[in-house]
Amino acid sequence: MPSPISQSPATGVWLLTTPRTSYALRIDETGAPCHVAWGPRLTIEEADALVEPAQEPPSSFEGRPTVGEELPVDGGTRYGPPSLQLRYADGSRGFEWLPTEHQVTQDGSTAELVLGFRDRLHPVHVALHYRVHTDTDVIERWTVVRNAGDSPVELLRADAAAWTLPPLADYRLSHVTGQWSAETQLRREPAPYGETVLTSRRGITSHHANPWAMLDDGRAEEDHGRVWSTVLAWSGNWRLTVQRTPDGRAGLTGGAGNDGTRVPLGPGEEYTTPVLAGLCSDGGFGATSRAWHAWHAYIRTRVLRHADETAPVLYNSWEATGFDVTEAGQLDLAERAARLGVELYVVDDGWFGARRSDRAGLGDWTPAPDRFPAGLGPLARAVHDLGMRFGVWVEPEMVNPDSDLYRAHPDWVLHVPGRARTEMRNQLVLNFARQDVADWAYGWLTRLVADNAIDFLKWDMNRAVGEAGWPGEPGGDDRLWTRYVTGLYDVLDRLRADHPGLRIEACSGGGGRVDPGILARTDQAWVSDNTDAVDRLAIQHGFGQVYPARVMSAWVTDVPNQLTGHSVPLRFRFHVAWAGLLGIGGDLAHWPDEDLAEAATLVAEYKEVRHLVQRGHQFRLGEPLGDAVSAVQYLADDAGELLLLAYRRSPRHGAPRLPVRLRGLPPGTRYRDVATGTVHHATVLTEYGLDIDLPSGDWASAALRLVRVPDGQ
Repeated sequence: MPSPISQSPATGVWLLTTPRTSYALRIDETGAPCHVAWGPRLTIEEADALVEPAQEPPSSFEGRPTVGEELPVDGGTRYGPPSLQLRYADGSRGFEWLPTEHQVTQDGSTAELVLGFRDRLHPVHVALHYRVHTDTDVIERWTVVRNAGDSPVELLRADAAAWTLPPLADYRLSHVTGQWSAETQLRREPAPYGETVLTSRRGITSHHANPWAMLDDGRAEEDHGRVWSTVLAWSGNWRLTVQRTPDGRAGLTGGAGNDGTRVPLGPGEEYTTPVLAGLCSDGGFGATSRAWHAWHAYIRTRVLRHADETAPVLYNSWEATGFDVTEAGQLDLAERAARLGVELYVVDDGWFGARRSDRAGLGDWTPAPDRFPAGLGPLARAVHDLGMRFGVWVEPEMVNPDSDLYRAHPDWVLHVPGRARTEMRNQLVLNFARQDVADWAYGWLTRLVADNAIDFLKWDMNRAVGEAGWPGEPGGDDRLWTRYVTGLYDVLDRLRADHPGLRIEACSGGGGRVDPGILARTDQAWVSDNTDAVDRLAIQHGFGQVYPARVMSAWVTDVPNQLTGHSVPLRFRFHVAWAGLLGIGGDLAHWPDEDLAEAATLVAEYKEVRHLVQRGHQFRLGEPLGDAVSAVQYLADDAGELLLLAYRRSPRHGAPRLPVRLRGLPPGTRYRDVATGTVHHATVLTEYGLDIDLPSGDWASAALRLVRVPDGQ
């Protein structure tokens, strides 16, 4: 197999080749790594032809452009946003590139290029890493900075990579914004001139933004147009800076951290950034999303051996019981859930310590003896006897001041001596950067899982970080931002190694911590505390731009919705939740018999098609909440069958009834509707569309399963 990484003997250009794209870079006359091309596939000779000679700046006010460098540094006459900023022991700053080595390795379908450099003055070494795969166009990049000297060095900014786009007539930026219970609201807007910063300073990925961005020339659509995109695999503070220059160039740099934080590097220490992956796609936003979905599946299979398994239908007790958790009450709910066809039963908050509200008990992770006299074991056995898996809610990173843990270890929380310890939701943040705290969390978690035959953890984190201090640790106030996240990752990794059958859901008050870093270590993500099916259409639309349905938890809950007050039909609520991993969270004891019967039918029907949702290729057909019917299509890998979920809000009199055009079907084939037996020609479905028969009234929905008719029948 020829290597996907090659170097030109004529120009020294490095060419990285993926199935449909190429990425080219070189080391220029000053020793700096510079961008050459990123787009459709090139030969090495074609890449050579794109090398441009160095040009003098047009005036003495311009300096050296940072757009076009593989990792812009702080120093010399660069005036754009730097990716790498260092401060040395003598107080000076800057970095001058001196190439030292390069290395190319290949392991099966994966190849990696490492370019080594050092500063011309100080003994600081920088290695740029590039990793490509033969089955995806996603390119993974990260940077390693090492202090090889005897004096300390401070990293003021250390991004993973910088990406450069070719000159375009215009630039449009796509990203998501939001807040608690209104996460992942998709924005597509012209990229402003200057610098646009997308960031989280909350210590978590955040509800307010997510660490990805897409850029195009303003003309890309769902199915057409070239789109460049990047995604950062990090679960703490992060920053992406998009730069658009007056001379028509655009680029992006990104990594962990943000302004005001630094990473101290003592002699011999090194810092490895998280991965900032990039993708160029010619198939519009839809193909871009599907490529990211496939990449997420790939990185998950490298860590989670069971990543391809079918996710179970879940029931969670929170909306039914709140903090009023008892063994008898949970067993009654479990029996009701089992009758609906639920496969995983989860006890939410309130099962431990003195937890009767959010004011006390957090941190004391033993079953409350007045509620579970013999511990969780009897309930776990009863749930297993009902044919379901058993799970519990945990929040290992948090503590209530009113808890035995805090009274014993007040120094374990993030705090600044002499300053107030701000409580949010009546809780403080435990310092997972401390090894003793991380070991404590791992210890009680692994015992809890082993002693109670627990199959599933809903891992929550219900506040942002504040007063981020680490007293007594040299440089601790700066080191903790990175070590907290790596400490969290380590606990998860150790826990999974101990319990291969354990499944974990990532949660942070909803979608506050969703990114490739946490998803590589968990099985699914709680996307939002907002379970209103109406709002969920927009939330799920934004979530699916980068993240696959296979990790998206989606529940059916009570009406009126506890957050919004909306009341929509049970069928609509189920069909919206079908678009991900189906869960139920309502108070089943108060559901009418007809709703329970309909719910059991809809659960059974979901099980017939969930393999398409969880492993199929997703196509977005229309914008959510518009006047027309919107739909989401899931197509099997071999195009042998598909699921179509269609939604319509309140019909407007006189509005045109437009057909829905399906995607990805091989021309000349036919598909049979499993429910009606009607046979459709693929070309008619894709080019002319399908008139979907929706129920009358507000918030109507439908689910259609089509199976390919064998040739000759």
